[in-house]
Amino acid sequence: MTFRIATFLGVTIVTNLFAQYDPNAFGVLEAMSKRYKAFTAFEANITYTLTNDVSKVNEKFEGRIIVKGDKFRLILPEQEVINNGSITWTYIPEAKEVTIDNFDPGSDDINPSKIYEIYKKGFKYLMLEPETEAGIKVDVIDLVPEKKDAQYFKIKMKISQKERNIMSWTMFDRSGNRFKYSITKFVPNAKVEDAVFTWDPKKYPGVEEINLRNE
Repeated sequence: MTFRIATFLGVTIVTNLFAQYDPNAFGVLEAMSKRYKAFTAFEANITYTLTNDVSKVNEKFEGRIIVKGDKFRLILPEQEVINNGSITWTYIPEAKEVTIDNFDPGSDDINPSKIYEIYKKGFKYLMLEPETEAGIKVDVIDLVPEKKDAQYFKIKMKISQKERNIMSWTMFDRSGNRFKYSITKFVPNAKVEDAVFTWDPKKYPGVEEINLRNE
């Protein structure tokens, strides 16, 4: 156990030491970001995996995400997150309740609608060795937050070498959790109405609304 902890700390220290502003990584990230910003909207099927070796956690879910500008809707089996750019609705079907809160774009939370430009503020980046994911050659980049007390100490992004699509991103937190989102199907320039990004209570009868906004 002592060896594992020492090894983990060593890897973390080395990652933070060498993860500067790698120009090669920056070039890949810029090309990827330019591609996604050109889309009017997009939809994607995703696989969400949560693992923790110490706690013996290994959970996997299938989901879907819809993005249009600053708005997004993330649909997972146990929850649904709707964001219109200023308000976030978090719906828990099992509890039959939805939490309503103001959205703070300046928070440390990872915004799915902005994952393609997260590197632009508050992160250093480092190009790693290329890999193959789902039969596709990808460039691998580590994003390391500049803040030492950030919620995640690293985000690993895998970007296809040919089209510059995001194949997956994995977030590593300080309690040993790894949250991986893999794109299994991608639809660019999808036709999406703005109503998709707003909670409609008529479609969810009997659901309790918990308003956390300071109004």
